Amino acid sequence: MLRGTRNGLRGLEWLEPAQMREVEPYVSGVAALRVPAEGIVDFPGVCGALVRVVESLGGRIMTAAGVRGLRRTATGWMLETDAGEVEAGGIVNCAGLYADRIAALAGERVGLRIVPFRGEYYALRSDRAFLVRHLVYPVPDPALPFLGVHLTRTVSGQVLAGPNAILALAREGYGRAQANVRDLGEAVSFPGLWRFIARYPRHCWSEVWRSLSRERFGRAVRQIVPDLGPEDLVPARAGVRAQAMLPSGELVNDFVFVTGSRAVHVLNAPSPAATAALAIGDEIARRTLDAIGAARGSAGVTVRQHSAPPRATWRATVKEALRYCVGALLARLPRHVRAAGSRRSVAPDIARAGVGHA
Repeated sequence: MLRGTRNGLRGLEWLEPAQMREVEPYVSGVAALRVPAEGIVDFPGVCGALVRVVESLGGRIMTAAGVRGLRRTATGWMLETDAGEVEAGGIVNCAGLYADRIAALAGERVGLRIVPFRGEYYALRSDRAFLVRHLVYPVPDPALPFLGVHLTRTVSGQVLAGPNAILALAREGYGRAQANVRDLGEAVSFPGLWRFIARYPRHCWSEVWRSLSRERFGRAVRQIVPDLGPEDLVPARAGVRAQAMLPSGELVNDFVFVTGSRAVHVLNAPSPAATAALAIGDEIARRTLDAIGAARGSAGVTVRQHSAPPRATWRATVKEALRYCVGALLARLPRHVRAAGSRRSVAPDIARAGVGHA
């Protein structure tokens, strides 16, 4: 609670069990921390809004253009991609699961490895979704960057349970059967992975068994909502987390930026990176402009103030993106939730609920 206050969260409220049940009647816990500013958005909608912002500023979005090589030029970089060569005055590496490889192509020695962890989700049956009203999280283990199995009511009204965290057999291994020899070889040959397993053997095996058994997954959900069981869970999508790991086996819990000549590499962006995407983008833009400015300065070129976009333009783009994602959220919420939202700016949330039942 103190950390949240220091980070600018307002309205944080400590709830005793009776108060907790007023907000989430079916959640079990010894106490809870209510976070009124928490929310959920249609993230594909957010991405769509950002695409329009980029294109309106003269940018171009290229897909199916995997980067295969990077080489320095007199004025910046030449990218060798699946869609042909692309010349750039500077590069920003936000490649997620491939961020360490892209940095290596640029000649950086980063001292960490991206290890892919697959997070599997279940959805509650539609007739049981009423048991969860908001976003409900258990108390996390401070030694690990994973939030643990939690319950999320999406903008469509669906309630997701998860994720777990197990080693993926490919960097884009969204399915259990998806494997890539190179990706798997890099993971299992990395000393940090084995040191991590040796440090947390019980946790690692627990995650594996939870992946293989819906009954075990259901136990984790039942700790939060006792009325839920394995029979209420339906398999849903999975995601892959790009987790930066050190050779010591330590998981990197904070952001990692590496700045090179006309280049910024984002090697770790921990949760909630999507939620904080606009703020993180501001920081990356600042670092990129500094990197390009430093390169120009070393070449005897003066960097003028208008090399950065005017502040009013950035404010306008941020407002446009926020307006779109909030509009998409409200449009997809049930009518009675929208009515409640008109009286309060953001639906309240229960977070970090203490577990009281096994």
